[in-house]
Amino acid sequence: MNSSWVALWGNAISITHRRPENYAKDLTLRYPITPLLSGDQIRITLDNFCGTEPVTIHHITIALSDSLGNLTGSPATITFMGKEQVTLLAGSDSVSDPIPFAVTKGDTFSISLYLGDYTQMRSGVIITGPLSGGSFSIGDQAMAPTLPLKETNKTDCYYFLSTIDILPTHSARSVICYGDSITAQSWPDYMMQELLQKHESDTTVIRRAASGTRILRQYDNIVYDSYGLKGTVRFPHESHVCGADTIIIQQGINDIIHPVGTKVNRFRPWSDLPSVEDLIAGLTYYIEESKKLGLHVYLGTLLPILGWRTYAPFRDELRNQLNDWMRTTSLVDGCIDFDLAVRDSKNPAAFAAGFDSGDHLHPSEQAYQVMALEALRVLSSD
Repeated sequence: MNSSWVALWGNAISITHRRPENYAKDLTLRYPITPLLSGDQIRITLDNFCGTEPVTIHHITIALSDSLGNLTGSPATITFMGKEQVTLLAGSDSVSDPIPFAVTKGDTFSISLYLGDYTQMRSGVIITGPLSGGSFSIGDQAMAPTLPLKETNKTDCYYFLSTIDILPTHSARSVICYGDSITAQSWPDYMMQELLQKHESDTTVIRRAASGTRILRQYDNIVYDSYGLKGTVRFPHESHVCGADTIIIQQGINDIIHPVGTKVNRFRPWSDLPSVEDLIAGLTYYIEESKKLGLHVYLGTLLPILGWRTYAPFRDELRNQLNDWMRTTSLVDGCIDFDLAVRDSKNPAAFAAGFDSGDHLHPSEQAYQVMALEALRVLSSD
């Protein structure tokens, strides 16, 4: 038996999209989790990092389930300092009491959170992929085997639940995938699927990604606050992961494509446009902080953007300059050349055929699968 906790699953906590309805009441969130390790104890972290007021979660349960969140085992209550409910102060998190709970690699379980009173729904992150997604349902359904059809809907937003740790049955480690919407979408899930098929695998994938985020800037206004936090705010909070020995960092494209000038968008001044030296300094900060944590560091190159609505040759030149630095720097353990893996060999500024999602910024599902395989290839070869 391994005596050290290892992160089994994880997401970033960012600022959720601002809507008129900022509060929920009498609502259950249910999140199916596919584990990449087996173990016999679980603990979870609930996080109100971006909240501006306390939130109380009144009932939290864990149970074996199918991939849709239909419970196949008896739910157990997760407690915090022996209590069934927990209050998270603004900006704070809380780690649960360890709970005896047998987990088998590949066998799904679900976490259910019941919000009884008016709850500020500000701390969360949107994540998509074949192993991601949850549901919300009216009422206290934390113990319900099946959520009521007429009072339930799907959600891609993970509120408050940031990390699940496990005491695994053998030595294991976590790999952190850090980034923006590219990483908030499918390639980490496809990494997980590949690792699930490897019976000898001892690796989990912990995603720390938030759409719209930049290395160097953040939007402190109601229109764009859901674009999240800048690197110096995010990274110290997201990089501490139990059992992690490696981090993959793929970020920087939003720094390049967002600035358009205040005549076009008053919140996106040209002064926000970084130089390649600025971006290198931002990535160097990530690298130095990662090494303080004893992490092996890999950089992921930025993907093609030809056809994106703010595309311009100067932006692509900046992207290529940064990619060239990533490929050659001696500051890291390696470079995962996502750009090379998905670009058109005859027109490197564009995605290869079938690899563009349609917006000319985000990859297709096929391309995300290629990215996952490339990441695993590089990690396994070092």
